[in-house]
Amino acid sequence: MAVLSKIRQKSALLIAVIGIALLAFVIGDVVRSTGGGLSRNIGSVDGEEINTQEFLHKVAQAEKQGQMSNTQAGVMVWNSEVNNILLTNEFEKLGLRLGKDQLVNVVKNNPTFANNPEFQNEVGQFDINKFNQFVAMMKGAGQEQWNQWLAYEKELEKVGLEQMYFSLVQGGIYTTNLDAKAAYSNENDKVSFDYVTVPYSTVNNEEAAVSNTEILDYMKKHANRFKSEPTRVLQYAFLPSQPSAADKEAVKEVIEGYLKPTVQYNATTKKNDTIPGFKTVKDIETFVNTNSDIKFDSLYYAKKDLPLEYQEELFNLQPGQTFGPYIMGDYYCISRMIDKKAGQRVDASHILIGFAGSAAPGATRTKEEAKEKAEEILAKVKANPSSFAMEAMMQTEDPGSKNNGGKYEDIPRGQMVKPFDNFIFNNAAGTIGLVETDFGYHIIQVNEKKEGAKLATVARKIEVSDVTADDLFTKATQLEQDAPTAKDFIATAEGLGFNAQKEVTIRPFEEFLPGVGNQRSIISWAFNKETKESAIKRFDNADGHIIVKVTSKNDTGLAPVEEVKSIVEPILMNEKKAVVIRKKMTGNTIQEVSNSSKASIASVTDVTTGAPLITNIGNEPLVVGTAFATAVNKDSKLIDGLQGVYMIQTKNVAKAPELPAGYASYKARVENSVRGMAQMQVLKVLKDNAKIKDNRVGVIQ
Repeated sequence: MAVLSKIRQKSALLIAVIGIALLAFVIGDVVRSTGGGLSRNIGSVDGEEINTQEFLHKVAQAEKQGQMSNTQAGVMVWNSEVNNILLTNEFEKLGLRLGKDQLVNVVKNNPTFANNPEFQNEVGQFDINKFNQFVAMMKGAGQEQWNQWLAYEKELEKVGLEQMYFSLVQGGIYTTNLDAKAAYSNENDKVSFDYVTVPYSTVNNEEAAVSNTEILDYMKKHANRFKSEPTRVLQYAFLPSQPSAADKEAVKEVIEGYLKPTVQYNATTKKNDTIPGFKTVKDIETFVNTNSDIKFDSLYYAKKDLPLEYQEELFNLQPGQTFGPYIMGDYYCISRMIDKKAGQRVDASHILIGFAGSAAPGATRTKEEAKEKAEEILAKVKANPSSFAMEAMMQTEDPGSKNNGGKYEDIPRGQMVKPFDNFIFNNAAGTIGLVETDFGYHIIQVNEKKEGAKLATVARKIEVSDVTADDLFTKATQLEQDAPTAKDFIATAEGLGFNAQKEVTIRPFEEFLPGVGNQRSIISWAFNKETKESAIKRFDNADGHIIVKVTSKNDTGLAPVEEVKSIVEPILMNEKKAVVIRKKMTGNTIQEVSNSSKASIASVTDVTTGAPLITNIGNEPLVVGTAFATAVNKDSKLIDGLQGVYMIQTKNVAKAPELPAGYASYKARVENSVRGMAQMQVLKVLKDNAKIKDNRVGVIQ
């Protein structure tokens, strides 16, 4: 339960909140030395260096406080550092400064303070006096805490300057009446035209084949579109560390043995003792804890909480009966029914009404007001129990159950706070009542009480035996030895039973590889300066053995050809096909071109530049734009469209009527759209125009 589950917890110390808030300003990309010592800077922006040690300190801080991986923290810190330098330079150029009053406004709008009851008055609004008292407290708490606060103030100042800067940028964005009218015309001006086309699909791909060299040349001419971090292409084979069929059978035999009595020699009595098996043993808990990898559990479970594939068999056991062996996850199990009881799980609904001083978030009413309101709701739902769900959706202050009509299902004993727990377990289904807890007043409806089953289970984990582990290691060693001379690495790996991945492109700050999950160590190795093209290495971990081969390295600053081939190849191929098609489409008029190409003339009516669609063909913006630009009853020249080569004859251009009331709505829409993208676009332009040197590759672990 979103609110009730927190009932026994108190809010964290304010200094911890401030520490977490600082995270927003120091997050980014983790780097560790791979050799003897770190370089002085991890990179630079327009000549301003990013110190390696400071960078690593921020990364460690972010990783610790932000619950993220080392690599994720590093990427965030890097982006933060780059953005900070770029924006700070802009602030300096513009002479932006933040006054005291503006800094206070930043504090008031910061959720760390605005949403914290420590800084709110009795009506839940930010109280500057309480904030000033807090600052005074920080100053008196010692130099270390005061320095931390001053550092945090500097970060708040950066936030304020950033807000000011982007407000200035957005304020400078202006949409003219001509821009607004153009937007209106794009949507409402219409053109009708005849056209003849020969699709690119009429030319075989073999006639217009495109080489990788041509693709690379195209990428170089459009370098900004295909910028990329360094990349590596890997082939790798994975042999999972999984138990064999013999391993599973061995565990099954052990489990089956627990069902039967065993005979053991007693050194004291010098006689053989018969030890009862799981079916008849009286001290079940001791038996389970002695023989099972999972300790005895005394809880009662609802049917739905049992393993799905064995729910019926397990829940329908009578006390004393056993079921198994059966596999549950990584375990072979046998289970014995100990007991069944009614009312061990409860479905209940509640409506929470909080008050000031309770643990309910944001409650401001007095305790007396809360009780009065709760009693009013109680009277309503008692008079009409079917209205409980609707009242809960409208009135409850528990966000975790609000959208579910206040309902929680299969509540076990002890999950809720004690007064709530006592009510639902000590009252019959259908009971409605009022309970007070630390969260406030709860109007509770007991919906259903369910039977629970108490099962004893002996579970033994199915693990890889030494024999199987040795066999897997032998195969991994064999592939590692054969790989350098193998004609086909993938075929060789699959022949040995490996799961292979072919031609996987990776970037330096990634963590995951398809099919094998988080493999940061492999990616770090692939980008190490010492790792050459065609290098092969084996990586052993708890999940199995991975043999990796670097098939290619790309440090050109452009994306790999294979990665963009599906985008660039059709463009170049269509250019070649257009040359072939144009030779067939001879003539100066649409009729002559139709005759020469044996393509019929078709028509399209009322097309706009905002939606330049040709029926049965698709999007053709250049063709439609040409139709608008061509005089009525005149033929165009040949047009290389997206789907084929065209010639058109414009039949009619219908200009949209002027709007007497003006174009204010279009103006607002265009302006809001441009302003909404301003921050992202400004940062992109700043980065594109900056000289950013990134030294992380090669020192990242």
